[in-house]
Amino acid sequence: MIYLVDDDADAREALAWLLRTRRHLSAAYTTGEAFVSDLFSNEARPFKVDEPSCVVLDVRMPGMSGLAVFERLLAEQALAELPVIFLTGHADVPTAVDAVKRGAFDFCEKPFSNNNLVDRIESALALSGEALAKRANSIQRQRVLAELTDRERQVMQLVIDGLPNKLVADKLLISIRTVEVHRARVFEKMGVRSAVELANWLNQS
Repeated sequence: MIYLVDDDADAREALAWLLRTRRHLSAAYTTGEAFVSDLFSNEARPFKVDEPSCVVLDVRMPGMSGLAVFERLLAEQALAELPVIFLTGHADVPTAVDAVKRGAFDFCEKPFSNNNLVDRIESALALSGEALAKRANSIQRQRVLAELTDRERQVMQLVIDGLPNKLVADKLLISIRTVEVHRARVFEKMGVRSAVELANWLNQS
């Protein structure tokens, strides 16, 4: 989903049409207030993007400016999953450059090349997709870890530390066979085949 936040109706409609020709969905907002209100309307559910998305955001708008919207997204730590591309006039370029340094994905100066802007949007969508995949992997890791028994956690940590089965058994005062069983169960739950794979899986960002 591409969110178009711009008070210029002609600009919104033209960009929405161009995005449709490239098979992209968009949602248009005439003010920053409307976009923020829609995005954070459900107080019972923290803000979360569920599909690759980005925001095309005009810097200058009546009321809540594009920069103020950006500050809200920045405060919500939403920029990885919801990258921001600023639309800016020449006078606002320094402001847009500063925003990029602080986490905005990019900016396009008006008048802009339509195809170039859509190319940048597609790059932002790809970045959003990567962030969503990382989030999904992190949730999966936490879910699997929560399913481990206390003993499996103990064995897992010692295996990651590089201890052979005999030393793990001695340290936990259990038999080598019991260590082998717990180790096999941990590997099965994690979907790995070695201690190195297990360590790498746990350390994924």
